Amino acid sequence: MKLIKQHPILQFSHGRRVKFTFDGREMEGFEGEPIAAALHANGVRILSYTEKHKRPRGFFCAIGKCSSCFVIVNGIPNIRSCITPLKEGMIVETQHGRGAFRQEVQEDED
Repeated sequence: MKLIKQHPILQFSHGRRVKFTFDGREMEGFEGEPIAAALHANGVRILSYTEKHKRPRGFFCAIGKCSSCFVIVNGIPNIRSCITPLKEGMIVETQHGRGAFRQEVQEDED
């Protein structure tokens, strides 16, 4: 992970180190930090792609007001990674287009 370790003005404190996956790759980050920060520290710059033109989107406003950082988290689309805290074991995926909920179909046993 590439992180700023010292800053002349800001103080940094981190939660405990946790593991999560992004597009099937195991990564590490700090519990409670924004998912986007953990992804950025692991070298990930593209978080989603636009629906119509398939253009890459990444970390932009960092305050939850735009849709550039949408990712899929634990199967749920349209999660703003810039304001969603990282948790141990999260499964994060690149979002393509608007995002759709995955529905598991269970067959009734008669």
